[in-house]
Amino acid sequence: MIREQIEAKLAAAFEPTHLDVTDESYRHNVPAGSESHFKVVMVSDKFVGERFLSRHRSIYSVLSAELAGSVHALALHTYTMKEWEGLQDTVPASPPCRGAGTLA
Repeated sequence: MIREQIEAKLAAAFEPTHLDVTDESYRHNVPAGSESHFKVVMVSDKFVGERFLSRHRSIYSVLSAELAGSVHALALHTYTMKEWEGLQDTVPASPPCRGAGTLA
């Protein structure tokens, strides 16, 4: 459910041409069913002329309630349409979790 909340808020705020929100919690040292780690890939014209830090801050602002709650990590990949076209629709893979993905 949190993934859907994130998608809805980002879609409303940024009107993206591409939005992919992936729950990567299973890759981390969290209880089964946790919704705590997400990867966001978003392409929006609202990012034109904005530096990455500014883009990320605006996303953090929109998702402040989720970040104050159960969302522990948010990997952000934000692009303008021109940047996205240059990537040929590829996004860096998330790094492996340091916790080895199992509970101790």
